[in-house]
Amino acid sequence: MDELVELAEQIANRLKERGDTIAIAESSTGGLLSASLLAVPGASAYFLGGAVVYTRQARRALVSIPDSTMAGIRSASEPYATLLAQTVRDQHGATWGLSETGAAGPTGNRYGDPAGHTCIALCGPAERAVTFHTGSSNRQANMHAFAEQALRILLDALRT
Repeated sequence: MDELVELAEQIANRLKERGDTIAIAESSTGGLLSASLLAVPGASAYFLGGAVVYTRQARRALVSIPDSTMAGIRSASEPYATLLAQTVRDQHGATWGLSETGAAGPTGNRYGDPAGHTCIALCGPAERAVTFHTGSSNRQANMHAFAEQALRILLDALRT
């Protein structure tokens, strides 16, 4: 987790310099994104909230995305990651929304994505959605790799 906190420290400095805030919706990272950002002292200046949206029930309850909004969108996809990032940003009134949704492993998900597949989206002053594959079935390693990739995407956006 040390590498994640090192990235989070850089992110925290940029967010505070800019006066920006962030909200997180994560799935297969299991809270690592939020934990990394909250591990930095002074996180209350930029971190507005986060949720582990791991199931359909969590999606409904934690980010209030109804089934009707999901028509034609599947989990672990860039459109879903974008919807999550936009929704969590808007719900918290944050500058940025960051989301992650994937299949950590050791097997793939019910949508046919292999273990090591994730989609990450960032919504705010800069927006992007990416699909990332590790090629690994190691659950813990994938969780860490997904979180690192998401933090790097955020840091890159904050540098512009």
